[in-house]
Amino acid sequence: MEDNYIIIHGSFGSKDGNWFPWLKSKLSDKNVEVPQMPVGVGNQNFENWSKVLDELKIDENTTIIAHSIAPIFVCKYLITNKIKVKKLIFVCGFNNYLGIDPDFDAVNEPMFIDNLEDIKNYCNNIICFYSNNDPYVKFDVEKLFADTISSEQYIIENGGHINAESGYTKFEEILKVI
Repeated sequence: MEDNYIIIHGSFGSKDGNWFPWLKSKLSDKNVEVPQMPVGVGNQNFENWSKVLDELKIDENTTIIAHSIAPIFVCKYLITNKIKVKKLIFVCGFNNYLGIDPDFDAVNEPMFIDNLEDIKNYCNNIICFYSNNDPYVKFDVEKLFADTISSEQYIIENGGHINAESGYTKFEEILKVI
């Protein structure tokens, strides 16, 4: 069976934003999906995002790369649907964190779960990247997320939210773990 890759953006994000197009081009010889997820208050929620993943092939040959709110969404999706995957690569992931602003809180909260550790039943290769100066999510929150589930974690010095705003239209470090 052939490996496949899925790259998922975060809240109010775009499949064409940040380092996602660059990464897709680096994986051009592979089967890569970069879906546009529903965004905005009233559109972004667990059910609507799940409908998008329901249309994609996800199995034990799948690597999912997810940014910001997408890592916890992916965990909730895989646990809820009892789907095993090959590898999870999470960038700036967090859980049960509110206080960014009312719009972000509204779209992020439906993704949160209380059984995060259960993801280890569906993937045993979980890699987390986060930075020591994320302007949106506190370092301790991202570290706790990574400490809870990851098999490997990497802290990017002064990486911000590891997005285009903090200079990440390319993300060379991620290629080492793919």
